[in-house]
Amino acid sequence: MAATYSTVTMYKAALTYFLMVFGTGFLLGPIRIFWLVPKVGIRTAELMELPIMMGMIVFSASFINRRFPGSKREKLLSGLLALGCMVGAELGVAVLLQGRSVWDAFFNRDPVSGTAYYLSLLLFGFMPWILARR
Repeated sequence: MAATYSTVTMYKAALTYFLMVFGTGFLLGPIRIFWLVPKVGIRTAELMELPIMMGMIVFSASFINRRFPGSKREKLLSGLLALGCMVGAELGVAVLLQGRSVWDAFFNRDPVSGTAYYLSLLLFGFMPWILARR
């Protein structure tokens, strides 16, 4: 079955959204790890990074909503597809670059900044839908 224009648009939106947010986190990661963590600790460093990432999530979701027209349902699916990409990329970085296990990557987090991280992932997945106008 051939993909419809809206399906292709939905996948393009998801990939664009994922790349914008993941790219920002990938650039901020070394700053957090090598500069902030030694000065303020993991929890504080992760919490300091969070507002920047949330700002990028809102900016990127707004961008894809303007750039890739579609229904609220398509916005939701785009966000959830991007969330799947994000989880896969986060696991890839943790396992391949940091040498951590999948279990460790997801369940061995600071209770405060880890909870904030999981909430931000949920918001990431739903933000295009939250900001959709129709």
